[in-house]
Amino acid sequence: MSIYTTGELAGRCGVSVRTVQFYDKKNLLNPVGRSEGGRRLYDDASEERLKTILLLKALGLSLEVIGEILTSGHPAETLELLLDARTQALAREIEEKQRQKKIAAALKNAIRDSGELPVKSIQDMEEMMKGRNQMKKTYATMLGAGILMDAAEISTLVHWIRTGDWKPFAVTIPGVAAAAAALVRMYYRDTVYICPQCHEKFKPEMKEFFFARHTARTRRLTCPHCGYQGFCVETYSDGAQKMKEAVTEPPLS
Repeated sequence: MSIYTTGELAGRCGVSVRTVQFYDKKNLLNPVGRSEGGRRLYDDASEERLKTILLLKALGLSLEVIGEILTSGHPAETLELLLDARTQALAREIEEKQRQKKIAAALKNAIRDSGELPVKSIQDMEEMMKGRNQMKKTYATMLGAGILMDAAEISTLVHWIRTGDWKPFAVTIPGVAAAAAALVRMYYRDTVYICPQCHEKFKPEMKEFFFARHTARTRRLTCPHCGYQGFCVETYSDGAQKMKEAVTEPPLS
């Protein structure tokens, strides 16, 4: 059996002398004896105990809990239960950190879109994130429909050029125009805007909506609540969501 001084034990475990002294003071690591000069001495079991303490501490367990594990009659079983609880706690912490990360990224994008802070609380930010996720469905629908309309126009135009038959193109154009109008109405129905000055949501008049300058996520509008004129942030309309829910909800028997 090897015997170590405080400094030697600290060196073997990669910690400072103060760390060994601290755990000694907390009665987690007691010396097995003293030298003739009164220096604390530790053995191989002390080394294993210190390494166990350091491992448990790295897992985030408190010194009180570590002490209970080390003095328990069934340390392995006790540690397993505590590690299960710690794993669950860490999972919740990770989930919360991921939520905070998403909020931070969404807030950064919102500021970048409007040049100002368009929300006044975390709840507002979460609603905006939810709205943007719902808007992705609208964007996807518009993109898919746009591709189909372009394909119809191009194919009938090519047919006209090749064969001289203009009728398919003539029939297609009114249908494409009607579909485009329907897409614009859907887009208008599904969107509201957040004023970066007063943070209120509003839906502009259709004419203002249609002709306003816009980016992928903002539109230059006049807020009816505070009179702000500038780029407002686009989000999903609560009214549109309620309409969809009413359509999909089964009738009461």
